[in-house]
Amino acid sequence: MNRFLLVLNLFLLAATGYLYYLHFGSGKSRSADVNILPEKDVVSAPNSFRIAYFEMDSVEKNFQMVKEVKEELNRKEDNMNREMDQLSRSYQQKANNYQGQAQAMTPMQSESATQDLLQMQDQIKNRRQSLNLEYNDLVTRKMSDVRSKIEDFLKVYNKDNKYSYIISYEPGLFYYKDTIYNITKDVVNGLNAMYK
Repeated sequence: MNRFLLVLNLFLLAATGYLYYLHFGSGKSRSADVNILPEKDVVSAPNSFRIAYFEMDSVEKNFQMVKEVKEELNRKEDNMNREMDQLSRSYQQKANNYQGQAQAMTPMQSESATQDLLQMQDQIKNRRQSLNLEYNDLVTRKMSDVRSKIEDFLKVYNKDNKYSYIISYEPGLFYYKDTIYNITKDVVNGLNAMYK
């Protein structure tokens, strides 16, 4: 579950950084494109540039899709753990079986038993890697789906271009926020309405 939140936060942070780069770092000098405002308009210009934010942890707690994704990931992780436990128990039983028969085995049978156990260890290791890849792929796809839903909603929410940027607030990333531009409640309610 913590892995899910970390991946989601990193993905949203990267997307915000990419948008910031696109807006400010295009490589061209924008001085030719910018109209010089008369002094009376300079005071009102900052009001046209607004950054809204939403609390990502509130979205994670209250957005139904995120709850369902977390439940699905938890089920997948539980199934993986059960399967790995079962494989480990099977290996242990086989090892105990061979150990109980060790004195009655010929050297050829002993070598065959050792090879069998080594092969089983490799199968368990490969299955663990396969399950981890499947799980990580599922997490990536689900995170992408959640991110897409949030982005789609925010496009509709900001269709009047009231805000220049809408970012997710992460504790420790920003040191000051003006709550007047907190749109968390709107985002959560809108996402849940859109998801239904």
